Amino acid sequence: MANNRLRMYMRMVSGSLIRRASRLVIAVLAIAIGATILSGLVTIYYDIPEQLGREFRSYGANLIILPRGDSKITRETLSRLENLIGKNKLVGMAPYRYQTVKINEQPYIIAGTDLAQAEKNSPFWYIEGSWGNSSEPEKVMTGHEIAQTLNLKLDDTFTIQGVKYGERAEASRQDLSAQENQKRDSARQNFHKKLTVKGIVSTGGAEEGFIFCDIDMLDELIGDSFRADVIECSVIADAAELETLSSRIEKEIPELQPRAVRRLTQSQDIVLSKLQALVLLVTVVVLIITMISVYTTMTAMIAERRREIALKKALGAENKLVMSELLGEGVLLGIIGGALGVFLGFEFALQVSLNVFGRAINFQIALIPITIAVFIIITVAASIIPVRKVMDIHPAIVLKGE
Repeated sequence: MANNRLRMYMRMVSGSLIRRASRLVIAVLAIAIGATILSGLVTIYYDIPEQLGREFRSYGANLIILPRGDSKITRETLSRLENLIGKNKLVGMAPYRYQTVKINEQPYIIAGTDLAQAEKNSPFWYIEGSWGNSSEPEKVMTGHEIAQTLNLKLDDTFTIQGVKYGERAEASRQDLSAQENQKRDSARQNFHKKLTVKGIVSTGGAEEGFIFCDIDMLDELIGDSFRADVIECSVIADAAELETLSSRIEKEIPELQPRAVRRLTQSQDIVLSKLQALVLLVTVVVLIITMISVYTTMTAMIAERRREIALKKALGAENKLVMSELLGEGVLLGIIGGALGVFLGFEFALQVSLNVFGRAINFQIALIPITIAVFIIITVAASIIPVRKVMDIHPAIVLKGE
């Protein structure tokens, strides 16, 4: 019995909407447009932090890691740090080792690093030529100032010289007598290396005074095992998350001293908060406009159906029954428009993300039931006032044509 009543109720509601196809299309379009903008903006709202974080990472590292005291940053330390931060949050992690070398008897600083990671950290660097790589360690990048001072151009070669030191050098000395060491000191403890300019770095900062090379090659030249002086990390995180991460690093890797680049993260947080506030404001405005559109449509539909409603009431239909039928139509409109708007909203959010950030976004499955539920509520809420006017319809007066 209950199933038969429900089936009859659904037939009445759907049949009523089908008979008024023009009104149905207008109402569904109004709801679908609202749902499209709502679901699109909500998708963007939740995707903005990651997308904006990645955009801000193009302005350089936001977390600097230094060794604490006399500690050394080894490859093991580097691996532990990478696991602690998490690869999904890490854009780039470049260790740097600095060493003084001579070119034409003049001192210069050479910076050994993981060039692939440094490129991820510093995409804002202007590179004439290209970044170096570990497969061609003799091809390096020079700062613009050094290139000007030494009159270096792309593919030019120059020779650096320096002093070997470290574990391998010391071990070899212990196997020799004092006299042999004295004879072989100059040969063993000095190195000469011919390098080729593959890229010229222009940043407007201190980087223009460095030579950048592969860190493994630098370790080999100076005869020492891997040891970084500093690690520059580019992490997708806001200021609060960076503070939490810094505390974890200090606790779990005590030989490291993390320092967040506060100005960069604070700027990111300010821009993010303003964008999210704007998205929320637009969302509220869209919801209000959608409610007004649904209210207007339902009012017009009820005005057109005064005689039909009066006839139903004359045949014994109670106000409650007629109102439930009309609200059922509103619910159905909310389901159709909301479902249509979810998928159109994702396409809207995807195009915004591709055009603004140049990256795709993931479809949020949870938005389907949430958006449909929201627009069912909006449709019902906007229909309540027009539907209550059913109570004012008197069958005898309306059917007489008065």
